[in-house]
Amino acid sequence: MNELAGLSALIIEPHAGMRASIHNMLNQCAVTRIDHAGSSNNAVKHLTLKTFDMVLCEYDLEGGQDGQQLLEDLRHHKLIKLSTMFFMVTAEGNHGKVVSAAELAPTDYILKPFTADRLLDRILRALAKRNVFTPVYQLMEEGDQRAAIDACVDGAMVHPRHAIDFLRLRAELHMFLGEPELAEPIYRQLIEAKAIAWARLGLAKTLFMRERLDEAQGILENLVETNKNFVDAYDWLAKTHAAAGALDKSQEVLNSAVSVSPHAVRRLRKLGEVALEAGDNDTAEKVLKQVVAKAKYSEFRDPEDHVKLVQTLVKRGDADQAAAVIRDLDRSLGGRGNTTACSAVSSAILHEFTGDEKRLNESLATALAACKDAPGLSAGVRLELARSCLNNNMEADASDVLRDVMRNAPDNKAMARAMDVMAKSGRPELAEVLARESRQEVVDLVAQGASRAKEGDFRGAVELMTAAVAKLPDNPQVVFNAAVAVLKCLEHEGWDDRLGRTAQHMVASMRRLDPVNPKLPALAGLHQQILAKYDKGMRKKA
Repeated sequence: MNELAGLSALIIEPHAGMRASIHNMLNQCAVTRIDHAGSSNNAVKHLTLKTFDMVLCEYDLEGGQDGQQLLEDLRHHKLIKLSTMFFMVTAEGNHGKVVSAAELAPTDYILKPFTADRLLDRILRALAKRNVFTPVYQLMEEGDQRAAIDACVDGAMVHPRHAIDFLRLRAELHMFLGEPELAEPIYRQLIEAKAIAWARLGLAKTLFMRERLDEAQGILENLVETNKNFVDAYDWLAKTHAAAGALDKSQEVLNSAVSVSPHAVRRLRKLGEVALEAGDNDTAEKVLKQVVAKAKYSEFRDPEDHVKLVQTLVKRGDADQAAAVIRDLDRSLGGRGNTTACSAVSSAILHEFTGDEKRLNESLATALAACKDAPGLSAGVRLELARSCLNNNMEADASDVLRDVMRNAPDNKAMARAMDVMAKSGRPELAEVLARESRQEVVDLVAQGASRAKEGDFRGAVELMTAAVAKLPDNPQVVFNAAVAVLKCLEHEGWDDRLGRTAQHMVASMRRLDPVNPKLPALAGLHQQILAKYDKGMRKKA
């Protein structure tokens, strides 16, 4: 048991007696660095301040959020490291709960009641596997994905019993680097060896990323047909249908996924959004109410959920419930980022429906002012604000909002959605003008940054382009050129820790925004060259 000495643990359990019991068991296993959390919110605060080697989390947390939802938040917001061992503690055998938690890959389940010996056995097994993969995890967290791929190759040779896991990790790293063509043969190798379901899912993802939607759809449809509980496959099939413009099919698949795995808030949110866009207001209302209720006790609540619910309720003619949702938003999320903007946009939607012109104008004025100080506000909420302005003869204000959305559009589809708002208001010519102006503004901005770099003013180029990213964080053209500016500055002027972190963040943003950009591998390669040049984050082979 000495190998557990020095490990840290966080116990997330609402009942003091059970916390004390698990604490004593951990002590018997030689684990003494132990913190406690009685709720999910308290756990988030602990994990924001420090890291733990292991988390033991009760599934049935009090206060409205269960262990699965907490794990979902922790993974999404990267509050637990890849090496953190997460154990779900539960006495439940409920099928839906088990599937929901399983898709988020907790390290293991510990079913109550359990003994210290059983707990020790689970921890030792998990620790042994963690130790095998720790070198790869460290390289990944340092941003050195190329070296991590090499470490996976070495790891598979040294630990052949884990060869499949190393192959999977290699494929995922290639996907992360925007190299689906390199991930594809690995997934095919895995399929030929064992016909593993997750390998077929990985292959479908590589095809999706290269816009081979029909091939991806065929694999995914077969997966959900032969693996009824494989919820990730449902998600990607729904995503594939949506990319092909088949919202009805996307909604149908998401409905099936929710029936299999009813506790994942992010999936419910997506179903609500698709239903709302498809015009299925009954489903949208039902699902979005669940989203608001389930997310109520999370530290990561999104006020935009309330906006979508208000939109749905107004479309169904229920002004009273819409007003109640706005009151709940103001009461429960007051003071948080974007709440003022979301509340004002929601109020404008409601007052437009009820015909209260005075309160509508007040809400629109508040929303327009709040949106200028809400950089994280989604394009969807901004487009709803622009629509309300256009319907109330505020063309100049609507144009300003739409121009901002267009400048920050991540792709042509998002640009077309913004233009459609103006076109539906009877102003298609103005939509074309705004789109043309927005594109030119981005081109000019990028050209200014390139010009400064060409003149040798690398710091000036970085200052200009990072300011542009702060205003346009979802525009791939801006983010790409900002990343290049930062990397060139590091290359020519020497290492700077702050700029090094900025470079890593921007390269990661590009992978998120445009994973199939043909220039992405070259950008990632330049990043790795600079890390190697200054020996930052690079692990040399022994």
